[in-house]
Amino acid sequence: MGLLDSVLGQVLNSGAPAPHSPGSDPVAIFGSLLQESGGVGGLVQKLQQAGLGDAVGSWIGTGQNQPVSPDQVQGALGQDVIGAVAQKLGLNVQTLLPLLATLLPVLIDRLTPQGRLPDQEPSLSAGAGGLGDLLGALGPLLGRR
Repeated sequence: MGLLDSVLGQVLNSGAPAPHSPGSDPVAIFGSLLQESGGVGGLVQKLQQAGLGDAVGSWIGTGQNQPVSPDQVQGALGQDVIGAVAQKLGLNVQTLLPLLATLLPVLIDRLTPQGRLPDQEPSLSAGAGGLGDLLGALGPLLGRR
């Protein structure tokens, strides 16, 4: 069982590998969040404006990523965005927030390898340069092959 499966299993209180549903798919989770937040730049801006600038800076920079709590994510993104993403994915908010708190540092870190925001928003497709490719490349980090 990979790290991501373990995290999802714990969040879903099953202790077993996470089911492969849209709600547990990191591409779907992050893609929905990007759509609701105005892309990577909009997401980063919301997090920074909510007082998470140091944490976000650590994700974008080259040092170690600072963690954020589910409560910090909810406070930064607001109930409307979190609720919309949860509804799109068929998850409840209490399930989604820990997933976001776990995924955001890793994904934003990987989307900013040069220590800055990308010039172009990532595609949600599985094609070259898409978010699917990013998550595929993260497989070893997430414990997947």
